[in-house]
Amino acid sequence: MKQIEVKKIVKAINASDGAGVKLKRSIGTPEADYIDPFLMLDEFGSDNKDDYVAGFPPHPHRGIETVTYMLNGQFEHEDSTGSKGKMEPGDVQWMKTGRGIIHSEMPAMTGGKLLGFQLWINMPAKLKKNKPEYLYIKSAELGVHKDSEKTIKIIAGKFEKTEGPQSNHNVEPIYFHIDLNEGKEFKFEVPGGHNSFIYILKGELKIGEKEHDKTTNSDLILLERGNKVCVKANKKTEFLFISGKPIGEPIARGGPFVMNTKAEILEAIQDYNNGTFAKY
Repeated sequence: MKQIEVKKIVKAINASDGAGVKLKRSIGTPEADYIDPFLMLDEFGSDNKDDYVAGFPPHPHRGIETVTYMLNGQFEHEDSTGSKGKMEPGDVQWMKTGRGIIHSEMPAMTGGKLLGFQLWINMPAKLKKNKPEYLYIKSAELGVHKDSEKTIKIIAGKFEKTEGPQSNHNVEPIYFHIDLNEGKEFKFEVPGGHNSFIYILKGELKIGEKEHDKTTNSDLILLERGNKVCVKANKKTEFLFISGKPIGEPIARGGPFVMNTKAEILEAIQDYNNGTFAKY
């Protein structure tokens, strides 16, 4: 059983998206461009309503999955499939955009703290032209493992006997939100071929057996492949652990579209411009 060690620590960079929503981006940057199958990871949030009140007006996607996890605040979702919903703290929106979807995410709040994450997962070529799918997961539907050392909210995957609501997925994703008490450990067996990372919300971790640079808030820790991850909290720490099976196909990016070739990106742009993009 191979111990997983730190491959690289990446500092999240300040960015903005939508209509100027401020965020911290860690995957989809020059330092961490694509961690197959993960295309992007954003931490969005602020105490200042001016940083988020304009939200994410209607925009298209093709060829990816977007996983939005809200920790604080409320956002309203509406899309071209007719799906609607209000995201509350702890809720998850898992959207498989397939061949095309147009959606908006707008704040349902006029003030207060906003905090959440959006993860982009690539889709294999055979699924990129599928009809969009939309999974809305209420906070009460998450799997929760709790003991005297830690609390783990499970969106996807399984920890001991507790399983998350997202299952039977082609990249076999693992998505845990972990609160780990000071001096305690999180140990987990990971499928050997998966790519994995940790994202620290707040706190400090020691990962694996080898020495590594000190970790801080909003650090992305890329992990080597292996079978067993062992994490110790130097102080009480809140973090995400995310892992998935690589797809291993070429990618071509074009803003909100991720396909396998540049020609497919041009096709997506043409479909969007001529009004046939989200017609099912």
